Amino acid sequence: MTRIIADISVSLDGFVTGPDPGLDNGLGTGGDALHTWAFSDDPDDRRVLREGTARSGAVVLGRRLFDIVDGPQGWDDTTGYGAGEVGKPAFVVVTSSPPQEVRTTGLDWTFVTTGLPDAVTAARERAKAASSHSGKDLDVVIMGGGATIRSALDAGLVDVLTLHLAPVVLGAGTPLFTGGVPHTLAQRSVTSTSTATHLTYDVLR
Repeated sequence: MTRIIADISVSLDGFVTGPDPGLDNGLGTGGDALHTWAFSDDPDDRRVLREGTARSGAVVLGRRLFDIVDGPQGWDDTTGYGAGEVGKPAFVVVTSSPPQEVRTTGLDWTFVTTGLPDAVTAARERAKAASSHSGKDLDVVIMGGGATIRSALDAGLVDVLTLHLAPVVLGAGTPLFTGGVPHTLAQRSVTSTSTATHLTYDVLR
């Protein structure tokens, strides 16, 4: 069964970037500390990263995040989603209009202009196809940004929420939660390392 998993790193005060994120400052001022765990040598951090990327049949992201990861300071052969871990999944971008060109041409990009639910549906189909090819169940991962994950939660599209809680207080930036629809969660697992607390919840409603 293909699940929809929202997966994102967040500060102790609830921000998924530092202040002033942009093409030349992707995670904002101080925001790189959110992803320290992803580059850690801690075996539990490595396991969380490996298992998370291995289950990804397709990945959904918003247009602002796409512009950053496809920008001049963005992903390359050694950085990016699951770099060095597994084969690259398909990527589905929610956008009002497709970009004129894509720098990271080695990745499988699909641009959906009809809204987040349609993007998730497209990603689910890609994940199902990848599952059939690999012989194992693969999921759709919504990687961000914060607004995309909030919208997916509020629309009832998310089955599992995974937060990588970094031991940093950013003070400002892009908040993950800003009110909206209330949600009931059931804690599934907690893994603590020196760089993050990895929290997984089932989204009940």
